[in-house]
Amino acid sequence: MKINTTTPATNPESIYYQRCTVNLSTGKMEFAEVPCRNLEDVLGGFGRSFQDLARRKIENAYCDENPLIVNTGLLTGSTAMTGLRTYFSGYSPIKGSKKGLPAAMWSTGSGKFGAKFKWTGLDELIFENRSDKPVYAVIKETESGPVVELKPADRLVGLGTHDKIMELQKEYPDAHFAAIGQAGENWQNNYMGAVALSTENQLKSKEDKCRFAGRGGMGSLMGYKNLLALVAQSTDKMAKPSELVKAANLNVIKGGGSARIQPISRGGGGGTWAAYDVLQEFHAVPVNNFRPQGNAIPEKLFRENVEKTHDVKIEACYRCGITCHNNIYEREADGSRGEFLAKFDYEPLNLLGTNIGIHEAGQAARLIQLGDNYGMDAISLGVTISYAMAYNERHPEAPILNGVNFGDYEKARELIIAAGEGRCPEIGKGSMRLSEETGETDYAYHVKGLEIAAYQPESNPGYAWAIAGGHMSMGTYGLLTREGKSDIDSWVQGITEDKLHIVGFDMIGLCKFFDIAKGIGTQMVVDCLKSEFDFEITAEEIRAAVRRAFLRGMALEFRQGYSKDEFRIPAEVYKNPNPNVKLPNITSPEFLTKLEERVWEIFEPELEGLLD
Repeated sequence: MKINTTTPATNPESIYYQRCTVNLSTGKMEFAEVPCRNLEDVLGGFGRSFQDLARRKIENAYCDENPLIVNTGLLTGSTAMTGLRTYFSGYSPIKGSKKGLPAAMWSTGSGKFGAKFKWTGLDELIFENRSDKPVYAVIKETESGPVVELKPADRLVGLGTHDKIMELQKEYPDAHFAAIGQAGENWQNNYMGAVALSTENQLKSKEDKCRFAGRGGMGSLMGYKNLLALVAQSTDKMAKPSELVKAANLNVIKGGGSARIQPISRGGGGGTWAAYDVLQEFHAVPVNNFRPQGNAIPEKLFRENVEKTHDVKIEACYRCGITCHNNIYEREADGSRGEFLAKFDYEPLNLLGTNIGIHEAGQAARLIQLGDNYGMDAISLGVTISYAMAYNERHPEAPILNGVNFGDYEKARELIIAAGEGRCPEIGKGSMRLSEETGETDYAYHVKGLEIAAYQPESNPGYAWAIAGGHMSMGTYGLLTREGKSDIDSWVQGITEDKLHIVGFDMIGLCKFFDIAKGIGTQMVVDCLKSEFDFEITAEEIRAAVRRAFLRGMALEFRQGYSKDEFRIPAEVYKNPNPNVKLPNITSPEFLTKLEERVWEIFEPELEGLLD
């Protein structure tokens, strides 16, 4: 970026970002230094890309007019801990309104690709139209500035995410990579394609330890464009952190932002896996398509039980001290560490484990690994399979698909392979479409077409107002279970003010664990921006920009045909309350009606003019 001001909130037009627009149908490249319109543009990520998406009228995600926007955040590649994020934005194949229009969406992941991309000198890459042949893009740092080239990708066709990255590393040993799997290549029948991002650990160990930008089908959009991978080549430019940034980074590790997901040896819960222990206290761990049974069965996948049969290795992202990764390995007969299986995060572990009736760690790991290799969003994949299982449980005389039932590992595996290969559109197109085909929509666990994360809707009515997935764009998932808030005032405040600020991390380039409870409008972020760019900016100015970006996303939803009736949690939750969930009832029809009234009273007036 070219920065000619110290006051980005009041003088954003004095800051320019470097953009390259690639016409995939002609191969033409256009570079431009673009002045920022507002602080959202300066911060980056979806705060910038959604403003550009708002300028386009898109009625079908798979059209040449739908761009794929790849960008970073202001602190991507900086000395601020967790500053590794890359953002992929476009109109989503899987998330859409009942009127059939696709929703604007972004997806994000860590790994080192984002930093390498930023260090090439490029801030944003827009892919227009589509190539008539498979290609990959190389973004290179040169003495005269960033260069982008398109290369034939024939040798990559049909490879999984990890194998594509390993193949590209042979030619570009100093680079990092973003790649789709077979699911994205089969975009016609699979709307949940993810983008895999390479990691230092993966490239050194040759084990498939990608990070993923999974939500919303951006990998399928890449597949439609015949763009199979991105390569970022640059020298590393990570400087030593200043005293201000050191203090912020130390606070990230020792403060409240990431304390609960720190390794057990440092007093934490051992990654996001620790959510099992927290939620099981209330029998609120999703089981069998989000219907907890009030028993101890989720405890089979507690960390302490998995460690009895498998090796667990704690690892971290590039230059991150949080160390939240739990990589699972087979254990050999002699007690030594065997084959790498998968990374256990709470979402994929639950949704491809406990929530589909799989309670054996090795089986859950194999399903996670399989979905990762095919390049599918674990959340959408797991929830759609659990819907099929729930349907078959209700209709044993006339089951759908391969007759899959809860706990049937082999048939679940068959469905993942078939979906990844484009042979099972019933799974590949997501739970909303499958439930509309069966005519039984109440127990399809999505909101606005996007499958929900592994937190019971009984504990999180805030899902309804999330703009990009319940746990990444509306931080209310712990408001009841962790903070004990069950009154209407707290929920209105959480949804309309405090908890929406989690989306700010998907603008600025930081992982949410930087300060998951507060968002980016904090003194820590102010200090990092002062150190990195000499910015004079306040936490209040940052919070205002985050709020505008969030509401702009909601305004875009309405423009794409959503009605207020679609801002609802799955109907089974309030039509058939689960007595096994031991939490105060905040999803009764009466509570939800009052919550909707009050939330819209606040949001609705603020939506006016945001897309002008």
